Amino acid sequence: MSDFEPEFRNYFNYFTEIEEQFQKARGTGFFLLSPLDWALIEAWKNAGVPLEAVLRGIDAAFEKWRTRKNRTQMVNSIAYCAQAVAQESQQAAGSPGGKAKIEAEAPFSLDEMRSYLGKNSADLRKAGFDEIAAKLDALAAESEQQYSDLEGLEQALTALEDKLIAVQRARMTDDDLIAARRELDLQLKPYRSKMTADQLAMLEKQYLDRRLLEHAGLPRLSLFYLR
Repeated sequence: MSDFEPEFRNYFNYFTEIEEQFQKARGTGFFLLSPLDWALIEAWKNAGVPLEAVLRGIDAAFEKWRTRKNRTQMVNSIAYCAQAVAQESQQAAGSPGGKAKIEAEAPFSLDEMRSYLGKNSADLRKAGFDEIAAKLDALAAESEQQYSDLEGLEQALTALEDKLIAVQRARMTDDDLIAARRELDLQLKPYRSKMTADQLAMLEKQYLDRRLLEHAGLPRLSLFYLR
């Protein structure tokens, strides 16, 4: 069995596992992640970076930080760990089973999933996204079938969220988009040197997409947010 089997078992715990690992490695108790941190975690998730690779990368980054003579500044963002996570991800991709099909046991019940789909549908209908809301209703009506294929359901929800983001982006003003870009640049500045161009592009997209939906008060549709 692959060393990365825990990644498959914890598929829907991806965000919370990483948050807890970073807090533990930081060693300062409770610590709130920033919007940039959540966007980076989502970028890793969407890129298929194994959970165990992220956890190992976080540990490796902090081990390196602790060997530094000058530690006047604390690590205040998961972005600090980006290089180490990339290295662990590359090793995972080359290991047996590194690209295995995800088989997950959901940490939520059928009723919770059905309620989640229904609530998101109602919120979107109030915001004028009737077409997407109707598709969520259709998925909810087939909830028992969908519950037996969570990976397929997640793919369907991701496609709907991509459509939601595209429509909402067209509704935003240039000033709103510029403000979001400036906010991102400010938060990302200390960590740009730790990321490749591809990593930066992926992170920027995830951050701006998250910011766009939050600004409009629209729900995330992925099952990862059923927490």
